[in-house]
Amino acid sequence: MSKKNGLAARARALTGSALRSWVLTIAALAASGLAAGTAGAQQGSDPAIPETAPKQVSEHVYVIEAFPNVGFVVGNDATLVVDTGLGPKNGAIVAKAAQKLSKGGKLYLTTTHFHPEHAAGDAGFPADTILIRPRVQQQELEQDGERIVERFRERPAFAAYLDGVTFRKPDVLFDDEYRLDLGGVHARLMWLGPAHTKGDEQIFVEEDRTLLSGDLAMKDRPPRNFAEGSSAEAWVAILEKLAALDPVHVVPDHGPIGDASLISDQIAQMTKP
Repeated sequence: MSKKNGLAARARALTGSALRSWVLTIAALAASGLAAGTAGAQQGSDPAIPETAPKQVSEHVYVIEAFPNVGFVVGNDATLVVDTGLGPKNGAIVAKAAQKLSKGGKLYLTTTHFHPEHAAGDAGFPADTILIRPRVQQQELEQDGERIVERFRERPAFAAYLDGVTFRKPDVLFDDEYRLDLGGVHARLMWLGPAHTKGDEQIFVEEDRTLLSGDLAMKDRPPRNFAEGSSAEAWVAILEKLAALDPVHVVPDHGPIGDASLISDQIAQMTKP
């Protein structure tokens, strides 16, 4: 039996919550490049966040290119970190990098969506870190986060990073948008609707015109799944809203950093006949 037929047979054999859990798992692994054993693609299969200096993308934005790309927005009064890496060990590495970049003041953390390489490292951050998340994303994490973590643990390369993972409660929940004044630079945290997951978040750094696009716009990576309540049309509608921001720099969750062509290329790919 082919792999494709085997997956179809398994899907037919499952019902109810078991089917939903299985679909969520396949979606998460496929979106992360894991189902075919290609985790991280351009970044390689190693889930470890490198302890190297982040790359400067724009005046206030820095990135560690890894699995996933981790963003830092550095203001005069506070720093925002976007995504945690896989598990608390990676989260601690990311937090340390943020502290080195920081000019002082508060440390904020947000996550582009609830999958483990993006959100399961929050325990590695200092206790006074302010965690901000879309309300929909938090609901999705509470409903499905533990099951996805358990599935990721089945991969030997990931298991050690996910031992004892717990998710902290957010300090701030928002519905559609939350604007952060970091001192000399402002970050718009946006929830524009479900696409890759129900709770996808994008971050636009206004003064730098830098967009952290999550999994919605990545080079040569067509969408592999749609969240419940989403569709290709809904995904494209969100991309069009992001394009309207006229970003100069686009930082995807996975793959190389680019410009607004990452968005237009994704739209073209999703709308071609």
